[in-house]
Amino acid sequence: MARRKGRVKDKWREKKWITVNAPDSFNNVPIAYVPITDDENARGRVLEVTLYDILKGDPSQHQYKMYFQLDKVENDKASTIFKRFEYSKEFLRSLVRRGSSKINFIIDAKTKDGYIFRIKVIALTHRQLNTSRKHDLRLIAKDIINKTVPEMEIDQFVQATCYGKINSDIMAATKKVIRIRHVGLEKVKLIRTADKEIALLEA
Repeated sequence: MARRKGRVKDKWREKKWITVNAPDSFNNVPIAYVPITDDENARGRVLEVTLYDILKGDPSQHQYKMYFQLDKVENDKASTIFKRFEYSKEFLRSLVRRGSSKINFIIDAKTKDGYIFRIKVIALTHRQLNTSRKHDLRLIAKDIINKTVPEMEIDQFVQATCYGKINSDIMAATKKVIRIRHVGLEKVKLIRTADKEIALLEA
């Protein structure tokens, strides 16, 4: 017995296309044009872009990956919050050289307006360091982060992270004591928003 053919739904036709904008820290520039089923289900979705996608500047900005989470959808536009920043795997591999030391550590920091970030710092030297010198470097970097981040609101912090301001501050402080080849924030992850938006991270 032949099965009756029902009308096949065109799922793509049923979707709505929206423009996703970066947060205030990046002047709300458009970062993606994506299909969604409905406004409510779109909230919490995470998009990956590179710093180059936002700034359209130096091609080396492709080595910095950024993740934004959809927040509010209104009409055909969506606002986002900053979720994560990290070095690309290719960039990390290019930094490591034989005969030098790699120093990593993780620290949590809270912005002035109550956002908490987990920060992974990476530093690479020109030559091998002993344990004492590595310890000194970590202390200097932690001191810079603990002093500067609590003075910044989230937009200032995101800019300082992505534009290398914190890296420069750490480099300037360490070079008086230890010569390093590279220092940066390898990964920065939002682990708690201001209380009114905390539910977003459950997605």
